[in-house]
Amino acid sequence: MTKHASPDEQAKIFREDILQGLKASRKTSNSKWLYDDVGSHLFEAITELDAYYPTRTELAILKANAAKYRRLAGARGTMVELGSGSSRKTDLLLSAFQDLSVYMPIDISANHLKASADRVRRAYPSLAVIPVAADFTQPFGKLPLLPELPILVFFPGSTIGNFERHAAADLLGHVREAMPEATMIVGVDRPKAEDILLEAYDDPAGITAAFNQNLLQRINRELEADFDLSAFTHKAVWNARDSRIEMHLESLKTQTVTVVGETIAFEKGETIHTENSHKYCEAAFSDIARDGGWRILDTDTDEDGLFSVYTLQAT
Repeated sequence: MTKHASPDEQAKIFREDILQGLKASRKTSNSKWLYDDVGSHLFEAITELDAYYPTRTELAILKANAAKYRRLAGARGTMVELGSGSSRKTDLLLSAFQDLSVYMPIDISANHLKASADRVRRAYPSLAVIPVAADFTQPFGKLPLLPELPILVFFPGSTIGNFERHAAADLLGHVREAMPEATMIVGVDRPKAEDILLEAYDDPAGITAAFNQNLLQRINRELEADFDLSAFTHKAVWNARDSRIEMHLESLKTQTVTVVGETIAFEKGETIHTENSHKYCEAAFSDIARDGGWRILDTDTDEDGLFSVYTLQAT
């Protein structure tokens, strides 16, 4: 398995990023830190919930259009998946792309990635599987790609919505720089009724809350911190102005927490802003794609207009 950052380097980045976010005037944490091994498994559980419409809706769109996607050049070359995530989506395309030569999943969670790659190898023994443990939100550097094979980038799960608009365009720009002639299949969540959104991100079973609070457990474990999980609660908020769901961890009391020897103070009601999930209409996403160096070739949407899957071409 290829690695772009050593465990020590990743640990240092995690420590510095968490401290910077907690010491800011408005406390934040990059959403990528939610996805350690435990967080990745919890997110897979979230995708099974009735309230969480994005996964089943995107799967239906992919299934309905798999034959069309099979005609893309990269479907006969290398499929690079960003954030390998749900194997159901991957399996759907791998089963349809019978002439695919290489599958290259890229994910920040090395253990989760290894398990997923091993499963794909068993299911598709004729397919070359090259997992890359790396943070795909950063410039890619040199990927182990074969220059003679066309590339299809698969970016499902509306993960693009976790980024601010400028950062989403930057990410697409990094992908284009690393794979300048690629095509891309990308899932994008659309704006919809607030009640649907809030239930999807604050489910009655509390799995999303456990996913969010796992960040505090990770900080406790890896950064010698002493967060009291019972003193923080999961909070989902619809921000209509910015067309996004925000996830927060709200302090239930005035308190202090120690993280790698530094004292972090919280007021009652103060939050750590842990994740955004932007909902983009086609015009908004078209602007992001253009700014990142891509053009929209095709758009596929479910009949209720909940979700879109775009086919992009690097320009």
